[in-house]
Amino acid sequence: MSLIQLDEPRVRERRRPTRSGRTYAIRTFGCQMNVHDSEGIAGLLEADGMKRIAEPENADLVVLNTCCIRENADQKLYGTLGMLKKAKDQRPGMLIAVGGCLAQKDEDIIQERAPWVDVVFGTHNFDRVVSLLDYAEEWGPVMEILEESTEVAVVPVKRDVAHSAWVTIMIGCNNACTFCIVPAVRGGEISRRPGDIVREVESLSADGVVEVTLLGQNVNSYGRDLELNGHKTLFAELLRQVGAVEGIERIRYTSPHPKDFREDVAVAMAETPAVCEQLHLPLQSGSDRILAAMHRGYNAERFLAKVELARRLIPNLALSTDIIVGFPGETEEDFQHTLDVVEQARFDSAFTFIYSPRPGTAAAELVDDFIDKDVVHDRYQRLGELQHSIGLETNRALIGQTVELLIDGPSKKDPERKSGRTRTNKLVHLKTEQPAGSFADARLVEATPYFLLGEPA
Repeated sequence: MSLIQLDEPRVRERRRPTRSGRTYAIRTFGCQMNVHDSEGIAGLLEADGMKRIAEPENADLVVLNTCCIRENADQKLYGTLGMLKKAKDQRPGMLIAVGGCLAQKDEDIIQERAPWVDVVFGTHNFDRVVSLLDYAEEWGPVMEILEESTEVAVVPVKRDVAHSAWVTIMIGCNNACTFCIVPAVRGGEISRRPGDIVREVESLSADGVVEVTLLGQNVNSYGRDLELNGHKTLFAELLRQVGAVEGIERIRYTSPHPKDFREDVAVAMAETPAVCEQLHLPLQSGSDRILAAMHRGYNAERFLAKVELARRLIPNLALSTDIIVGFPGETEEDFQHTLDVVEQARFDSAFTFIYSPRPGTAAAELVDDFIDKDVVHDRYQRLGELQHSIGLETNRALIGQTVELLIDGPSKKDPERKSGRTRTNKLVHLKTEQPAGSFADARLVEATPYFLLGEPA
């Protein structure tokens, strides 16, 4: 049976859970926003009486929350759906739901390639997942894709971690980066009212949360669409308000845009004790020519000026970034400019990506300028080696210092150690009996480019 577009809900709201005893599994692809959306989906399903299990093939319901930022996201989704078809053939009562960015973009393609999917929903209506499941069970496969959001959906969430939480402050993006599909699938910017955000953080604090991460596609644009008492609410003000919530020890945020990062935010970070000394500032390229082709709104000089401003105003700042290698038309000279900026900025860490064309973006049309894969991989490796050496040097400079860690839990690589994060988001492994969610002082004794080893101080 083919999917249909659900124009109007045909299932009335139920007054009590009807799925008690049934199980669900969620697999999340993509960014922190998707992770937080999945927490909301989990919260809705558990409020409906369902219980989460780890094995999708054994679940009564499988939800795939998708991403469409890079090319292999498609491959991961359809590979997973292929495996789930085998499980569904053996257990016809299994339900499969696909949501998120790829669903928003490729609704008809999902229908054609995976007709065994029961529910397809987009980025603007994940909060209706229970009603859509009701419809699918009563009427058959359903697809509901909304073109845009009118407000930020806030639903009860089921967090995987008790001491740390994501808090959405805005959705959407008004930028037009030529490599990015996000504005098309997430829509334009919509900010939550600051009072609602603060009340959510207060509730999280009362629930034992000590660390929050404020989420938005471009947090520096927060509040520009809000008019409160005759003035616009700005992100710097929000940082101070959230920082005043009792019990919240650490505040992080992601992601800012370099063109919109201003002095008032740096000052608020420095003057608000709970805000961590950590800044993620996506560079993308060090070439002015490529940055212009990307429509990033800054050049290398301006980017480095933002770095200098942040480090001057925020003591002990750690800086991370995103970099794309192999953007259409990138020459060896362009790439050398990127290496030069990385040398000057001295990032603590960098998330590096090989450019992959996304249908629907302006850059995907530049097929004549695509670069040979061997050339791109060589550049990618050279960039990785440079950042590897900088990260190692930066971390070695910390040896001997005593730092405060927020313990996350057992180390994934060494079960005899616990893992924790510094305020600057450095990963540290140490032997301690401190439980997850507690704070511990550690003296740093050994460094690698990606983590450090410590001992109780």
